[in-house]
Amino acid sequence: MKHNFGAGPGILPHEVLKQAAQAVVDFNGIGLSILEISHRSSEFEAVLDEAVKLVKELLDVPAGYSVLFLQGGASQQFAMIPYNLLPSGGKAAYLETGVWANKALKEAKYFGDVEVVASSKESNFTYIPKDYTIPADAAYFHITSNNTIYGTQLQQFKKSPVPMVADMSSDIFSRTFDVSDFSLIYAGAQKNMGPAGATLVIVKDEILGKVDRKIPAMFNYQTQIEGGSMYNTPPVFAIYVSMLTLRWLKAKGGVAAMQKENDAKAAQLYKEIDRNPLFKAVAADEDRSKMNVCFVMENPELEKPFLKLCDDKGIVGIKGHRSVGGFRASIYNALPVTSIHVLIDAMQEFAEKNK
Repeated sequence: MKHNFGAGPGILPHEVLKQAAQAVVDFNGIGLSILEISHRSSEFEAVLDEAVKLVKELLDVPAGYSVLFLQGGASQQFAMIPYNLLPSGGKAAYLETGVWANKALKEAKYFGDVEVVASSKESNFTYIPKDYTIPADAAYFHITSNNTIYGTQLQQFKKSPVPMVADMSSDIFSRTFDVSDFSLIYAGAQKNMGPAGATLVIVKDEILGKVDRKIPAMFNYQTQIEGGSMYNTPPVFAIYVSMLTLRWLKAKGGVAAMQKENDAKAAQLYKEIDRNPLFKAVAADEDRSKMNVCFVMENPELEKPFLKLCDDKGIVGIKGHRSVGGFRASIYNALPVTSIHVLIDAMQEFAEKNK
């Protein structure tokens, strides 16, 4: 058995994989694969409708918001957001908490001025800045809720005087939050929702149509809303698997129930890291991510032997990002607590052998 701690594409529920595999051969008994049915068919329209309905239900999305399934990943949203929301000569505000936040703000600079309200770059993004003011004259304020590479996470969200935009790619559906605090939320599917290829966007309708530039159809949120996420052929299979995963999440009790599981998983793993003399957490205590647990060895020479032990025990995807080093255990929704126990046992066994 493999214990998948990969950062993304990440682990999916086993029952979802089984259903998806069957659908690749024969979708719902219609004699056609999910990979070959028309996106205009009633069968797929039902899938898309259910996926949108589940997003709204699970996140308690208020009226006045549109839910889209787009392509291009979160990285395409880095440009689509300022394209649609940042007027010519306007200013956007960004909180810089990691690589993806940095890439997002760089894209925004093509469309207008960018004010970085705070940054933790000087510490290699080991904490979330908190002492900053959101400028009231900004067109919007952009945050990255969870920083996959560095293992930090915003534990609370500030109230913003301007529309707040959030990249929630790596913690969407992992914890409860108030959607009405945000004007736009986006997330690549491949962490907690589905496979790579689909991107979820939740946008407040009233913030659109206020820039004076012409926006190409594919990059225009209004066009995508009017087309019902089907202006062009959507990522049919990725949306289908996302729908199955959202069904699975609802059956488990929804986001609040999932948050309890995630809190418990993270608490157990951080407890072992803090207790074990061989390991050390990277992120500031108050900003530790519940999704991506980053830690290093007190003695770097022991890293390769520990990775070898993990490999022997079926623990995969544990190696840290090159910009941080060490290890990164991504503990997304579908990762069972039993995998956490296997990793903890490996850490304890390794410490016993290397006293």
